[in-house]
Amino acid sequence: MQYILEKRSEHVDERVCKQCSRKLPEAYKPDICPSCMEINLFSEVKEYIRNNEVNEQDVASHFEIPIAKVRGWIKEGRIQYKNEPKENITSLYCRVCGKKIAFGVVCPECHSLENLKVVAANQIPKGELGAMRFLGK
Repeated sequence: MQYILEKRSEHVDERVCKQCSRKLPEAYKPDICPSCMEINLFSEVKEYIRNNEVNEQDVASHFEIPIAKVRGWIKEGRIQYKNEPKENITSLYCRVCGKKIAFGVVCPECHSLENLKVVAANQIPKGELGAMRFLGK
């Protein structure tokens, strides 16, 4: 019985994240887990972008984070340029047609075309998918 009580007291001293209550390793110094730190950082970045006219380089240097992290958020579509990307700014290009885009990996036109292909593919009955016939003269 005493062994069970000792085990319970060990769990009481566990370190947890102040925001999400995830368990933290003893060697980990901050009081907030890496996931919550990332969420907090992105919230600060979003607010900074709303209040200032900045580009990806400005954001990276202001928050002392790698520019690759900012570009990753742009590719994920979490943040975007207000206007068309300028020549001097590292910009993104559509993976399908190569057109400059402000965020994500595909331009809106190609995205719409891809969605139409998916819809069209779902409209074809499964048995007729491989069937072909000759139309014409």
